[in-house]
Amino acid sequence: MAARNENRYRIAADNRKARFNYEIGQTFEAGIALTGTEVKSLRGGKATIAESYAGEMGGEIYLFNAYIPEYLEANRFNHETRRPRKLLLHKREVSKLLGAVQREGMTVVPLKVYFNERGRAKVEVALARGKKLHDKRETERARDWKREQGRLIREKG
Repeated sequence: MAARNENRYRIAADNRKARFNYEIGQTFEAGIALTGTEVKSLRGGKATIAESYAGEMGGEIYLFNAYIPEYLEANRFNHETRRPRKLLLHKREVSKLLGAVQREGMTVVPLKVYFNERGRAKVEVALARGKKLHDKRETERARDWKREQGRLIREKG
């Protein structure tokens, strides 16, 4: 069933480093407040969320440092490329995220930006805890071993 849901949306930006740098906890699907030129530019698929993070501003959650390139056909009505963008979440979700950040020292990390089956831009954010250097090495070692296992299986037939 999970494979069926993944085919329903188109990924506009992906944060692949997040799973390496953080231990991912609970994930949330959030809407994102965008201007028209930002949506058009996102559909082009050149956005980057690798250095971005989500944080609190005025009691609401915003996405900071996400890069959405200018839409070339927009002329003077274009958007700012790295402006803070409001994430649309329920009050209960906002309080849960803010509580985890303040009490437990966790971080809210965007994992991907995508368009759902209705064509709406969504952001998948996760509560995450930063990995230490030895945890990163362990992750890399496990990934290398899995790659080696696949190679050995293919060679033996």
